[in-house]
Amino acid sequence: MRPVLHGDISAAARALLAAPLADRDQLSTLLISAAEVADQHVARTGRLPPVYGNGSLMAAARSRPLADEPSFDDLQYCQCFEMVLLKLIRFQIKQSSS
Repeated sequence: MRPVLHGDISAAARALLAAPLADRDQLSTLLISAAEVADQHVARTGRLPPVYGNGSLMAAARSRPLADEPSFDDLQYCQCFEMVLLKLIRFQIKQSSS
């Protein structure tokens, strides 16, 4: 996956916020996996994959409906933002142990 910036986290959190609560955990994992697969595809072929964009988390998130970005006063948005960060931490730990 390409380096993750604040906008990537925000876009992923907005994708989660637009999804039903029951689907958010699985969707957060899917977005990170999709970004990783897309980045590997770009590295291997030099071309963008047809679905998930350029290998950034933002591009993977933008392949889904996004909620309007609320402020951090919105508890559900904060929970989505936190979920993305926690999944990224787990992904980085898994990558570094491989």
